[in-house]
Amino acid sequence: CHFCVVPYTRGPEYSRPFNQIVNEAEQLVKNGVKEITLLGQNVNAYYFQENSKEYRISDLINHLDKFNEIKRIRYTTSHPKDMTDDLIECYKKSEKLMPFVHLPIQSGSDRILKLMNRKHKVEDYLDVYFKIKKLNPDVEFSSDFIIGYPGETEKDFSDTLELLEKIRFINSFSFIFSPRPGTTAANLEMIDSEIAKKRLIIIQEKLFNNQVELNKSMEGQKIEVLVENKLSGQNKLFGRNRYLSSVIFKGSENHIGNLVDVKINNSNQNTLFGEIETNMKAA
Repeated sequence: CHFCVVPYTRGPEYSRPFNQIVNEAEQLVKNGVKEITLLGQNVNAYYFQENSKEYRISDLINHLDKFNEIKRIRYTTSHPKDMTDDLIECYKKSEKLMPFVHLPIQSGSDRILKLMNRKHKVEDYLDVYFKIKKLNPDVEFSSDFIIGYPGETEKDFSDTLELLEKIRFINSFSFIFSPRPGTTAANLEMIDSEIAKKRLIIIQEKLFNNQVELNKSMEGQKIEVLVENKLSGQNKLFGRNRYLSSVIFKGSENHIGNLVDVKINNSNQNTLFGEIETNMKAA
């Protein structure tokens, strides 16, 4: 992408050997890990070939799915152009893959996507979205948005707002374009900063409202939480639900590292608050 400095600092994409990743996962499981996150700058482009056999990220997910000790599988960050059908199918077949897709689109304007050199159109993104939602309606999407990219017009920004009407993004990130030295976009003329700020406020309000509404909808419900740690100086635990939302509740330290059921009593934009159910899930 024309705005990204990563290829200049890290070099070309490289996929680690399949068995090396599996062996690392096995070691993590021995250490008590319950959740595995496959990481990469563009992780769904993963491709490794050995002895005439090809491995993709879907193969990693399907393999990790067989580990009884692993309760949750995630991957990040991904690119729309590499959301292949075999990966999409995992949202139907995999019991461990979380129903949460972080899939950055950056803009809802095809013109801006072309200027960014994203190599896909909004239609392609929507196609992925509807394919996954058809296979698993529980899946929610988050995304990244760059506001005020050089050349962005009111029409381009309006197209982005229109996309937000079609997809209820949660847990998303938005920020004003910031040029990175050495990138193609760094040589382009910036749009007026005040215009960019106003547009950011508008889009963030919509994204924040989505998160508030989602969290509000969970009040009164019992949700599954993977407990990560005890909050410093408090008799409260911190964990995350299936959608990576923060959950805070009272509980003892022996719950750390386990899946528990938490009844949500109230919420705000960023956090769910609740109380642990009496019977802890077997993990």
